[in-house]
Amino acid sequence: MAKEVKLFGIWASPFIRRVELSLKLKGIPYEYIEEDLSNKSPLLLNYNLTHKKVPLLVHNEEPMAESLVIFEYLDEAWENNPLLPHDPYQRTMAHFYAKFIEEKLLPTMAKLSRGIRKEKEQAMEEVQQLKILEDELKGKQFFSGQRIGYVDIAANVLLWFHMMGEITGEKTLTTDKFPIINGWIEKPLKMDVVNECLIPKEKRQDWIELSRKVAGCASNDINLRDHGENYLF
Repeated sequence: MAKEVKLFGIWASPFIRRVELSLKLKGIPYEYIEEDLSNKSPLLLNYNLTHKKVPLLVHNEEPMAESLVIFEYLDEAWENNPLLPHDPYQRTMAHFYAKFIEEKLLPTMAKLSRGIRKEKEQAMEEVQQLKILEDELKGKQFFSGQRIGYVDIAANVLLWFHMMGEITGEKTLTTDKFPIINGWIEKPLKMDVVNECLIPKEKRQDWIELSRKVAGCASNDINLRDHGENYLF
């Protein structure tokens, strides 16, 4: 029998992988459907007439896009293993930091990955915004406290950016500059469920090349929201 939850995605996207991570952490069975964004399937287009992008989650034939939106839906539809805190203030602050990552850090990381000199110089200044996340992490195992949660999953893009630096040798998130962020990165990387949602080592060079190709296509427009979550870095 087909699973009631379907996830449409592409293998090389951190946005799809963080939705997978949320599904796994909550213990939700799902069917993963790989898409070719140069030739999107009729099924994806039928479910997603407005955005036509991935990740796309379908639950009982009801589609939804945008990974942060999907996280919230999963938390409301399945009460077990909550991703968001119950406390209203803590919940509000979790939304704030997730939005900060989406709107401030992702464009900066995109500029760094493209390697365009003028953009890179600007991004090197902007990356200091990570200090805001370091302040939030002080004295904590994870952003959510003692276990991985909503903000940690949103911040998985930092794991991918760290992984890119390890492969290319162009490390921006160095221990001397961001010791608390690096301490946090080490923790999820020790978790099997997190590693299941990262690119296998044998495919990481292919991911780098694909990311640079996509970034080159977007070099004249650095607004990630315009590209949707098809963007790879």
